[in-house]
Parts: sequence; structure tokens; C-alpha cells
Amino acid sequence: MKAVFIPFRRNQVFQMLAVLFLIILLIALGSGETLTVFSRAVNQPIYKGNEENPIIAFECNVVWGTEYIAPMLDILKQHDIRITFFIGGEWARDNPQLLERIADEEHEIGNHGFYHKHHSKLNLDENIKEITETEKIIESVTGIKTSLFAPPYGEFNDITIQAADSLGYHTIMWSIDTIDWRRDGAEKIIHRVLKNPRNGALVLMHPTADTLTALPIIIEKLQSQGYRIGTVSEAIGLESMIPNDPE
Repeated sequence: MKAVFIPFRRNQVFQMLAVLFLIILLIALGSGETLTVFSRAVNQPIYKGNEENPIIAFECNVVWGTEYIAPMLDILKQHDIRITFFIGGEWARDNPQLLERIADEEHEIGNHGFYHKHHSKLNLDENIKEITETEKIIESVTGIKTSLFAPPYGEFNDITIQAADSLGYHTIMWSIDTIDWRRDGAEKIIHRVLKNPRNGALVLMHPTADTLTALPIIIEKLQSQGYRIGTVSEAIGLESMIPNDPE
């Protein structure tokens, strides 16, 4: 039987080789994991909530300022408000009773990494460890598995986002910064929040003396303008998707 010769153009040969190389690469790396990466986009950081919804979320990062947590919770309770507390793992380990109170009063609890490191300088495994170790300690105290991650200092890179996303987390940033860590007075905090409030805004704060002074005024002013104050999940539309109840 006479063999049949099928001519190929050079570019066709290159295309065939490229396809063959990709197949080999997929097999070598583990086709299941590789296809998962290619099949979906990584969740990007969230800076604001739903602009159609008149809700403003308060997010409080907690790694210090322990003495102000109870008074802050008292203020929020007086106004019947639940907010989101992003908790550092080291703080959670050292302050389980305060963490329990935050959970008992139905505030949303997020993940703020364990040792408040610069996550943009960590590799993938280090990023994952910071998040998972924090998740474990929070869950051991409250029964709540965190699903929101706020990187310390607001620092992140593609590896940080990849780590959070691989663990099922949404990475949360902010749209209004109180900059209360400067400790330059309650009036400036009030001005920073009230100069441009808007639907879906995420307001970043910390437990400081100035924040305690400013908080009741900010709450009353925002409410008088028709805003409801709530959690990050409520603002970004995840309240029905992210469980905060261990049951």
C-alpha cells in the first residue's frame, strides 16, 4: 500500500507543536488545578458596595486599642447597629472574651491576618498561613468561619489576592478612610466621613479614643441623611451568601 503524504505549512506545524506543548504542560502541572485557574477569574479587591442601596458599612480593624472595644460596642448597641470587625489572629488569641462579645452581639467578623504583616511582601504559602491561622483561632472562639479578608495596611499584590481567593475569601478594602490612627482629633474623623458620604461606602476605622468621640456624631448625622449603617456583607450584597451564624 502506497503511503499518502499530506503537506503541512510551516505555521501549521508551529501551531500543532504549541498545542502539543500546552497539553504536556497541563498534564505535568495537574490538569484539574490548572483548568480551574483558567476557567474562572480571581475575585478582585472590593472598595465599595452597591451604589443603589443607601447603606454605609463600618469596618473596624482590630489588632490594638483593646481598651476601646467595649465602649465602642456599647455605642453600637445603643444605636442598634451591627458592623464588621476585621480581627487580627494574635489579638483574637489574646482577647477571646472580647471576641466572644463581638460575636454575641451579632457583629460581622472578618479576617485581618495573624501577625499584621505586610502581605504584599509574603509569598503564597505565607499569605495562606496568615489567613488560615487567623480563621482557625476565630472559629475556635466563636464558631464562625470568616469569609472576608482585609489585608493589613491595605497592602496586597497578585499573590495576596490569589491566596485569599484560593481560600474562598473576598478581599475587602475601603472607600472612606477615617485615618483615626493619626490621633489628630475627633473633628477631623467626623469631617473625613461626612464630607462625601454615599451609597455603598465602606468606612475604615480603628478602636481609638478619637473614634469613640466621633462615632455617635457620625452615626446620627448619617442616619439623619437617610443612610442605614451596617456590615460589609450587607453593603456589597453578600449577606445572604456569607454565613455568620455557626448554625
